[in-house]
Amino acid sequence: MIAVIDYKAGNLTSVVKALRFLGATDVLVTQSPDDVLRADKVVLPGVGHFQSTQLLADLGLTQATREAVAKGTPFLGICVGLQWLYAGSTEAPDTAGLAHFAGQCERFPATFENSELKSPHVGWNSLENIRPDSRLLAGIAPGSFVYYTHSWRALISADTAAATLYGGPFTAAVERNNVMGVQFHPEKSAETGLKVLTNFLNL
Repeated sequence: MIAVIDYKAGNLTSVVKALRFLGATDVLVTQSPDDVLRADKVVLPGVGHFQSTQLLADLGLTQATREAVAKGTPFLGICVGLQWLYAGSTEAPDTAGLAHFAGQCERFPATFENSELKSPHVGWNSLENIRPDSRLLAGIAPGSFVYYTHSWRALISADTAAATLYGGPFTAAVERNNVMGVQFHPEKSAETGLKVLTNFLNL
């Protein structure tokens, strides 16, 4: 069973539709920690403000996710779902993330190289510096385009599986063992996005 976590802020319909299109027949949208613990895979879609992720802690889903991840359950965070995998975000300093990855997510700078930088970063952009050992991005060529809509970003780290350039490089995908996240929306990213979701389903 694939548990798709509902914290009242995610773009659930299109994610669930994409998973089912790819052949996943047992997809459960849930707010139950027990469902997360018994799932074969867990997906956390997300849009909107980082503060909305506080509901995950309030419902016991943060702890359930930690336990599921510890026993090896594959986990995929999407957009704000990726940001939640970090310690937190400057968008909501008092809201803790899962802290699986170190560091805070930060807003794009107002300017870059003496020019105004528009935020949010919306539209298609390319994946660069794809890590050769990434299971999530296996078979995806550098330069492949994916769809973004976000104002906050995770900085580059050792866990970055791919980067995108906008106001400098930021983490497009993060991956360490069974815990993965993408800042872009795979469910809106055509064939490349479907390949990402297929790779996750095949873990």
